[in-house]
Amino acid sequence: MAVQEAGQCDECTHGAREEHRRAVAAFIAKRDELAAGQGLPVALSHSPSASRQWVSDELYQSARTVADRSREEGEAWLQLVWCRTLLIIWMSVGALVLGQAATAIGAGWTGARTAGLIAAVAVGGLLTAAARLHRSRGGLLAPLIGEDNRLSTSRAVATAWVLLVVFAVLVLAAQLAGASSAADRDRLIEGLDLARGAGTLSVLALVCGIAVVIRSVVAVRVTNRRLQKIRADRPRLADLLCDDGGRGSFADVQYALVSAVAVVFALVRLARRPEQLPDLPWGLALLVAVSAATYFAGKYTEGGPPVVLSVVRAREAGDLDAPIRTGDDIEIRGAGFVPPGAGAPDRLARMVVRIGAVHVHVPLIPVPGGFANPTDTVLTVPVPAEVEPGQVDVQVVTAAGVESNRCPIQVKD
Repeated sequence: MAVQEAGQCDECTHGAREEHRRAVAAFIAKRDELAAGQGLPVALSHSPSASRQWVSDELYQSARTVADRSREEGEAWLQLVWCRTLLIIWMSVGALVLGQAATAIGAGWTGARTAGLIAAVAVGGLLTAAARLHRSRGGLLAPLIGEDNRLSTSRAVATAWVLLVVFAVLVLAAQLAGASSAADRDRLIEGLDLARGAGTLSVLALVCGIAVVIRSVVAVRVTNRRLQKIRADRPRLADLLCDDGGRGSFADVQYALVSAVAVVFALVRLARRPEQLPDLPWGLALLVAVSAATYFAGKYTEGGPPVVLSVVRAREAGDLDAPIRTGDDIEIRGAGFVPPGAGAPDRLARMVVRIGAVHVHVPLIPVPGGFANPTDTVLTVPVPAEVEPGQVDVQVVTAAGVESNRCPIQVKD
């Protein structure tokens, strides 16, 4: 059944993926054509500002089509993922059965092996039910997707430890149900003593606390305009190891790596001593704590609001030096104008510069392979005729909706 559902989901996703690819190809072709100066209306060729605005509007409309196709592909991808999570669950259970059967050769079959299979089937059944309930949100990925539509590293790590502890307790419960003597039952109950699993339970409490606190910290920093967040079109596995811009993040990578090593060690300990909770050594627990602290510090200090450092009159080659007047281009220099994840053309076109009381949309200036404007450190916009002469403030509003500081300029008649 899982294979049939996966096949049906794959067919649904193929059409959305092809539509997205065609939209991307059309946008790239139009961008490169306009960057080469082709396709401009003859009536606008005499006015650089008018032609630039027309190019920007054309690219924005094409970029919106790409964004719509991308969102549709993301929704179809979630449908495909929930189907494939069913395959992953039961393939993992099958791999455990084969592993138990292979290692039982010579050593013999034990009650602990039976308990492990029963626990695996029980966990697989619970996960399958959860995946079906959240099939519109990616099945088992639903609890791992944050408010920005990206996979959360802290939630993934916490989920891994929760599943480990649940599996270990079910193994003990299955053995306890099959124990015939009072001594065996007492021994299994003693396996749940705090002294046996203190390290594992401490790590579980730590990683779950980190997952909850990180969500609160990010929400508070976004609300206080100290962090810029852009919603992703769809979650990706790379989100677990990268920042919002798709670049590798040291904090995420080290947290995921150390946690994965610790989980594997705990599983080995459980396989060796299935009659008790995995007794994680305090040295390894401290290593996870240090890794979690590093991850928290990285998340607490990442990002920042946009900052305008200076505003100058943009000067063309051969142009005379002069004060800023209406109709001139101004160059805004600073940092943080393009937050991570906002590099898509439709989001670049959402940037606005407030000059006095006038809102000026930042024009998209295409070049082969990308855009010359806007960039993360420099924006170029015209000063419209609606700006009153005198001292006015310049302020940047990014695609994340965060406002920069105000920088005063003097506009001459």
